[in-house]
Amino acid sequence: MKVILEQDFKKLGKKGDIVEASEGYARNYLFPHGIAIEATKANMNVALAKKGSAERKKQQDKDEAVLMAAQLKKVEVTLRVRVGENGKLFGSVTGKDIAEVLKKEHNIDIDRRKIELKEDVKRLGDYDVVVKVHPSITSSIKVHVVAE
Repeated sequence: MKVILEQDFKKLGKKGDIVEASEGYARNYLFPHGIAIEATKANMNVALAKKGSAERKKQQDKDEAVLMAAQLKKVEVTLRVRVGENGKLFGSVTGKDIAEVLKKEHNIDIDRRKIELKEDVKRLGDYDVVVKVHPSITSSIKVHVVAE
């Protein structure tokens, strides 16, 4: 019996896939738990439309990420921090600090977890920071750490 998966299911496949399942398994487990629906003509058309819509949305997100990455390449961030002896910082600069400055100064909202510091920022100077805009697209920004 052919069924359309309504959610990802480890043993059968991903959401929207049309798979073959035994009739008893489908009627007694997949349908009652909302994991799958029967693959009638109407349901197949709806599933194909949803799949096409999801692919368009995915492509649109990727296009937006490319634009965001191009915009981020031009951005330079200056962080003013308290400094102790020998230009050493009190604490360190984190992704959260960089995200806050991006939001305040450039009105760019990026999640702090998507900002990757290649090395610990514990001294004054210039650093390159990698920003994951999309799972397959990254960009880098310049961060200038200066004393208050």
